[in-house]
Amino acid sequence: MILIGQYDSPFVRRVGIALTLYGLPFEHRPWSTFGEADRIRPYNPLARVPTLVLDDGDVLIESHLILDYIDSLVPAARAMAPRAEPERHRVLKVCALATGLSDKAVALFYELNFHKQTSDLWVQRCRTQIGDVLSVLEGDRAGRAGDFWFGDRIGHADVAVAVMLRHLGEAHPDFVSMDAYPALKAHAARCEALPLFQAVSQPFIAPS
Repeated sequence: MILIGQYDSPFVRRVGIALTLYGLPFEHRPWSTFGEADRIRPYNPLARVPTLVLDDGDVLIESHLILDYIDSLVPAARAMAPRAEPERHRVLKVCALATGLSDKAVALFYELNFHKQTSDLWVQRCRTQIGDVLSVLEGDRAGRAGDFWFGDRIGHADVAVAVMLRHLGEAHPDFVSMDAYPALKAHAARCEALPLFQAVSQPFIAPS
């Protein structure tokens, strides 16, 4: 398999972490959606990342779809998301909140850095959405004991939140103080200290 995209993207990084954790062999092509869009487009006409090229040449796009596929390649006992309800939708809800926040962080970055005249209404909307999601995730995480969000081993919720917080902090360093979210701050620090997270990592590179 070939994973296309840079690890400063939380969406690409969460896929890279899952592939590595599962021990699934893959080639990483850290192509930029800005500088190397022409290299991505033959695989994904949207020129977005992550893009995963399968061994048979088929192509998967969007991190949630890619993770659903690679989860199917491992036994249920090893999968990073439960296959039974209601545990499954609880994990996926945390993932959806985290990735939705990352979408807003990306949109806010583009608004602030690529538009000559920014929309105060749009900026405030993004800021409100990000703050509201952080508050919900903080409350959820604070109510759970243990090193990981659900159970005694790392799962997709742990990864999604940690990579989201890393991206948010680097793309918008002055936006929020994580001291206001101590449970999330501790969660992210615990995950980022893992060798797996350090191996699948890249400092944020602002597109230009």
